[in-house]
Amino acid sequence: MGLRWLLLLSAGQLAAGTCEIVTLDRDSSQPRRTIARQTARCACRKGQIAGTTRARPACVDARIIKTKQWCDMLPCLEGEGCDLLINRSGWTCTQPGGRIKTTTVS
Repeated sequence: MGLRWLLLLSAGQLAAGTCEIVTLDRDSSQPRRTIARQTARCACRKGQIAGTTRARPACVDARIIKTKQWCDMLPCLEGEGCDLLINRSGWTCTQPGGRIKTTTVS
């Protein structure tokens, strides 16, 4: 699942309003649980900041990040439900079959 839609202007330079995944580490050592840590690099326009849209890194309205209204950036895949964590440290994406993915922001 690559980010082929990304437009690179020149070596190492991103097109305005786009992001790329820099690192992706997965840990599946715990039964029934996978912990993934992702780092992205973004070239966001004024008033935007790095976020997540449809489970991919994206430039989103900075207001969403400041107010921690994570579900406003549409972080879950099509058909999944989004809910804020109680302490607003992230969100959950619930799939129609009941599987839940939790994302925390650090």
